[in-house]
Amino acid sequence: MPSRSRSPLERLSALGQSVWVDFLSRDSILGGHLQRLVDERAVVGATSNPTIFQKAMSEGDAYDEQLLTLSDAASTDNSPARAKDAFWAMAGQDIRSACDLFRPVWDGGAGRDGYVSLEVDPGLAYDSLRTYREAVRLHKLIDRPNLMVKIPATKPGLAAIEDCIAHGLSINVTLIFSLRRYAEVAESYARGIERLVAEGGDPSSVASVASFFVSRIDTEADKRLDAIGGHEHLKGQLAIANARLAYQHYKRVFSGPRWEFLTDKHATPQRVLWASTSTKDPAYRDTLYVDELIGPDTVNTMPEETIEQYHDHGRPQPRLDRDLAQARKLFDQLAAAGVDYEDVTETLEREGVEKFAGSFDDLLAALAEKSRALVTA
Repeated sequence: MPSRSRSPLERLSALGQSVWVDFLSRDSILGGHLQRLVDERAVVGATSNPTIFQKAMSEGDAYDEQLLTLSDAASTDNSPARAKDAFWAMAGQDIRSACDLFRPVWDGGAGRDGYVSLEVDPGLAYDSLRTYREAVRLHKLIDRPNLMVKIPATKPGLAAIEDCIAHGLSINVTLIFSLRRYAEVAESYARGIERLVAEGGDPSSVASVASFFVSRIDTEADKRLDAIGGHEHLKGQLAIANARLAYQHYKRVFSGPRWEFLTDKHATPQRVLWASTSTKDPAYRDTLYVDELIGPDTVNTMPEETIEQYHDHGRPQPRLDRDLAQARKLFDQLAAAGVDYEDVTETLEREGVEKFAGSFDDLLAALAEKSRALVTA
């Protein structure tokens, strides 16, 4: 009997890129849907964020029974503060279940994949100490070795990231847009590993990814090009060029004598992860940000729709090292056209934090309202 041909997702994985899914819900875990993605779509990890949980918890009734129990325990206190406690209890249950589902992947791959990510309260994005303490709390709350806590890559977040790594916590650094900020993130990780080793810790138990948000960069740059007028040939290029240059920096940081010393201590590199990889502009190919960003030792976390599109018609080839001279040239071309790269990325970071914080606030308000309705029903 002839062997089954490998799907595009399986071929992508064989090229060294791990496929993670960027959604999580109780229904997907308990109903077997997430397991199907592992079995049939080569998915080896999952991420979550406040927007994802807002959608999962606000729609349907999957969380009603637990929310009612938590509301009863809280008596008549259905305030936003109590809603936050309820959120962490419900999210914690989902994340633990997802970690258990992915544990065979984690075990089988010696901790390379099989991670599930849970984000700190986005309202703490500009507070280093509270972010660090929250990351410690979440690791204790979930109590699974394949948890990654997500910390936004704000300037204050860098110190929290380094401290978490130095204390042996696995971290998903999220909301990265600029090459400058990515360099700071990679340095924070390396310093954290060095501190951990210096204190006699075991770096083999620590993993991290640096999550670049891809499509949002093109959305913002294209909007500015449209406002300027002309320059159509520059549209839809910055996100891929940015990612390719970030990957070159990754290869430089995690090689050479400094990193080889840490490798000898069983440290693992902080892989780059491509997030926000669905195309927002219908003029662009639906698998654009997967096809063009394939390279060894990377991760792509995709919406389910993008996973299905890639399973159907993806074109896996290693492309991350291509057209690097043109990628560098593009930055000069955009500057000449009037697009300020630094302002683009700073705007996206600020808006990204605001969006997640807004989703979290909306979620807490919705949970407080739903709690009142359940108690009085």
